[in-house]
Amino acid sequence: MDDVLVHVDNAKEFHSEALLRGCQEYGIMLNHRLPGQPHLGGHIERLIGTMMGAVHLLPGTTFSNPTEKKSYDSESRAVLTLPELERWLTLQIAGVYHLTVHSALGKTPVAAWQEGVAKGKPPIRQPAGADAFFLDFLPAVSRTIQRDGIHFHRIRYWDNVLSPWAGRLQEALWVKYDPRNLSRVYVRDLNGKHWPVPYADLRQPPIALWELLEARKRLRQSVDAEPTERALFASILEQRRILQEGANRSQQRRRKERTPSEADAPRPVQERSKKSSETSEEVKPYPVEIWEGN
Repeated sequence: MDDVLVHVDNAKEFHSEALLRGCQEYGIMLNHRLPGQPHLGGHIERLIGTMMGAVHLLPGTTFSNPTEKKSYDSESRAVLTLPELERWLTLQIAGVYHLTVHSALGKTPVAAWQEGVAKGKPPIRQPAGADAFFLDFLPAVSRTIQRDGIHFHRIRYWDNVLSPWAGRLQEALWVKYDPRNLSRVYVRDLNGKHWPVPYADLRQPPIALWELLEARKRLRQSVDAEPTERALFASILEQRRILQEGANRSQQRRRKERTPSEADAPRPVQERSKKSSETSEEVKPYPVEIWEGN
């Protein structure tokens, strides 16, 4: 009997193996919304609207559309990195929304949850810890441990913890990874324990999965063979350098636009008057027709 039921729509990520495997691990049942029935998700759309209302108050927001954004310079006003934004949004949900009285419930969402949990039989299964819970929901690939370690997207990973398995264990193990940081992967042994395994070459920088896939695509278009690990990292670092230089130029341009130059500064009144008297004759009024009223 599953302990918890989670309602989701039919987005691709809600059908992923990582999510299904993690839910099975913790006795969570997924209930996918019926196709073509968007009205069934009205309550969660309302919550998303509430959250986005708070997000649009952050400096650097892009707003919901160009009409709302107008001339607001989102890029120059942005102050949060993606990890900082993730933490802010987590606190907004768990520390603000869940502790605020809900108009329909008549109580805070966390109080309603606790009441529901208290009625549940048997009690909800709790994860062993935050790290284990996180790892159980990471995407994974099946890999046999080679003599030289683990190969993932042309990158080699190695740690001495692999020594007993390297070239000996015939059974493939689950190798989990965080798409935001591929500097290490997590090998799940036959007993369900996760072991972190870093790059074999510790000199290489942390990279994201999207950077790696983009680099592989670029290199495959320029050469016939599959790119080497060294070529992949070199391409990613070069792309980062180009982006950083572009960002620096943009900052300098915006700073220059905000800083008045001598050419833009108005000349003193006395200077203009003196030059005018030296180069022009006495100004005479332009003849006009005067209408006198009755």
